[in-house]
Amino acid sequence: MAHAPGRAGEQRRLVLGLVAFVTVFWGLNWPAMKVAVAELGPLFFRSLNIYLAACGLFLLARLSGERLRPAPGELRRLLPVALVNVGGWHLFTGLGLALIEGGRAAIIAYTMPVWAALVERLWLGHRQGPRVMLALALGLVGVMVLIAPELTRLSDRPLGALLILAAAISWATGSVMTRAGRWSLAVLPLTGWQLVLGGLPVVAAWLLVDPVPDLSALSWRGILGTAYASTIALVLCFAAFIKMVTLLPPAVVGISILATPVVGFLSSAWLLGEPAGLREAVALALVLPAIALVLLRR
Repeated sequence: MAHAPGRAGEQRRLVLGLVAFVTVFWGLNWPAMKVAVAELGPLFFRSLNIYLAACGLFLLARLSGERLRPAPGELRRLLPVALVNVGGWHLFTGLGLALIEGGRAAIIAYTMPVWAALVERLWLGHRQGPRVMLALALGLVGVMVLIAPELTRLSDRPLGALLILAAAISWATGSVMTRAGRWSLAVLPLTGWQLVLGGLPVVAAWLLVDPVPDLSALSWRGILGTAYASTIALVLCFAAFIKMVTLLPPAVVGISILATPVVGFLSSAWLLGEPAGLREAVALALVLPAIALVLLRR
């Protein structure tokens, strides 16, 4: 029993490390995706992204000595989770990004904690405590600070905004389903199988909707953006996110990474020359206390 506080502190440090890693490197993924999508098309980029990442995850799992083969019947149980968590997210964001700008899409996508809390309440009967609700309020106000000046423009193209909102709801629902399920696989192979299964409707949509891009015209920026999104963002960050989901309630996980769109804006300003100023600073000042409320006891 004497070692319990040490284990708790160890787990808290692990969670904090995962949150920092996912926040920074998923934030950097938005300018990378923006460059790659412009050159490859959204659905081809997403299809390539998913299956390159799945191969990377399976390779890491094999090198770590983890079992790749699911238990009997596990893939059948994982299929609806993957279709919602991976398929819905990538399909809806791929289509939505063709209709609205990536920065606005990122902000709408990170309303995910609202829907995670709602799904948990309706499906699992979980009540959210005052700390979580205060953190949620602070985080969402921070997001609204970023999006408020764009609301009039969004109203001109509601379909794109609705598709990204559907992606956020899909991501939230898939996170709850992942946590509620019992899985025999470790995080890396579980994430890889989610990508393999969930990517099927994305590939089908690409074959039906998008033309095959001219890969010979791909610039070095497009290559780097695709490589970053397929390895750092989807292999390492997605695996870390799934690990977080196994340790924390999905609503808490969602709140803890609400700083990601802020990092996305700042990195886009730095790497792509997009405007960033007072709004981003105010949003960051609101989001960081939200993260602290969720992750720190005092």
